[in-house]
Amino acid sequence: QVQLQESGGGLVQAGGSLRLSCVASGNILNINTMGWYRQAPGKQRELVATITRAGTANYADSVKGRFTISRDNAKSTVYLQMNSLKPEETAVYYCKVDWVVPDIRFRTLEIWGQGTLVTVSS
Repeated sequence: QVQLQESGGGLVQAGGSLRLSCVASGNILNINTMGWYRQAPGKQRELVATITRAGTANYADSVKGRFTISRDNAKSTVYLQMNSLKPEETAVYYCKVDWVVPDIRFRTLEIWGQGTLVTVSS
């Protein structure tokens, strides 16, 4: 019912910047919190940042002051501005949204995008 499409990944030098975008389509009115996660090869997937529908943001300690998450509810899009990137932040970055199933139970599901690769060279 909801599909996510990430974009903006690529190759960047250490200290550089990238902006990731994630566009949701389908039953977008039922989307609540949106966020970004990342997974490096051989490592656990970790939270990067989340943002509520009202705009309250939460960040991993490692990215505070360098990354900014934002959303445009009218466009059903969440962004991640990444500045001062470090080589250890090379990973596949995934968009995730919390989606309320439009049935009588009102269950919340986590919907994941396919990911976009960010490579930070040293």
